[in-house]
Amino acid sequence: MTPIISVNGIGKKYRLNGAGSAHDTLRDLLASMISRNRPERATEAPQANPREFWALKDVCFDVNEGEVVGIVGRNGAGKSTLLKILSRITTPTTGEAILNGRVGSLLEVGTGFHPELTGRENVYFNGTILGLRKHEIKARFDEIVAFSGIEAFIDTPIKRYSSGMKMRLAFSVAAHLEPEIMIIDEVLAVGDVDFQTKCLGKMRDVASAGRTVLFVSHNMNAVMQLCSRIVWLERGQVKADSKDVHQTCGRYLLGEEGKLQGGHEAELHGALECDFFSLRSFRIVGPEGVTLDHPIPGSCDFGVEITLDIHRLSPLLNFGCVVVDENGQHVLWSVTTDKAVEDWPELKVGRNVITARVPAHLLNEGRYRMDFFASLHGQGWFSEPGNTSVSVHLQVSGGLSESPYWRSRRPGFIAPVLNWVAN
Repeated sequence: MTPIISVNGIGKKYRLNGAGSAHDTLRDLLASMISRNRPERATEAPQANPREFWALKDVCFDVNEGEVVGIVGRNGAGKSTLLKILSRITTPTTGEAILNGRVGSLLEVGTGFHPELTGRENVYFNGTILGLRKHEIKARFDEIVAFSGIEAFIDTPIKRYSSGMKMRLAFSVAAHLEPEIMIIDEVLAVGDVDFQTKCLGKMRDVASAGRTVLFVSHNMNAVMQLCSRIVWLERGQVKADSKDVHQTCGRYLLGEEGKLQGGHEAELHGALECDFFSLRSFRIVGPEGVTLDHPIPGSCDFGVEITLDIHRLSPLLNFGCVVVDENGQHVLWSVTTDKAVEDWPELKVGRNVITARVPAHLLNEGRYRMDFFASLHGQGWFSEPGNTSVSVHLQVSGGLSESPYWRSRRPGFIAPVLNWVAN
């Protein structure tokens, strides 16, 4: 069977020296023109150059009709670059992508919409781009609008829509105009929970109808629910391509081969520095202050330790952590500014070691990832949960309670031991 998508040795190179021209001199331009006319082998290894960055390197895989493929990877792994190449928004530096079908892409909120046109006009505009005739778009129009839930604003210019409204309409158009291939980037995060559920249900319907879906998401729970196959990108290359979606998601969430990583220290040098601070370490520690890199019982508490050098103070500056389970669900958030102002940790310019204790009998049995985050409250992220390179892993095993009835994992996200009394 001929694949509906064939990715053959895709590579994409960017320059690192700013937004200037890709050619510094006439000689460079002529050399580039000559090299373009030479046949280029898809498997040719990219040459290292300190002024160049390869977002993708020799990426190869095929997708058959009707497959739902999740594409995962850390921020900067090359996911969005790959989808832009497949959507014909950008061209690869090496290799080729062959697509045997009409493509409907949803890469960024509002992509493909003209801001001056109304929602109604943009539906017809997008349908025309996909090659549909006016009567074909008209036959689906009411269903598109009903699914999006923005009937009252359909004749309002798109420029007046919120990001959530744009995303609702864009997804509805992409799903209902029936392209053979749907390419969806991490845009569902914009919508509310109810609409995300509708979108996942619609994508299942699309897949069951024999159409092909490429789905990028940091929500591993959604990937495991929806996808029959997973492609894991790391540093621009395919790290794993597997139909064992749950096992691969577990490896992705918890580190290579599921090994515990309780501390992030030496490799942090230069990884997270800004005008306000430089992160030096992020650790999970036991009672003696030793980095935890082994399973702990639920009956033990443990500490979270953040070491950083603060260069500039602000009352909006806050730090914290998010605990994520192996299904990608957020179990808890904790922030240095959770309490009343007078109880916030007293930060200072220079070295700061910030700690917090996670109480015993809170987390259920299982494996978890803890993401570091930092932000200026209400203004923006320095390190965003789910999109950070700074995370550590822990495993809770046993010790849930002293009861003979509960010796292993309980149902639910957490496993607190409550004090029951009878009067």
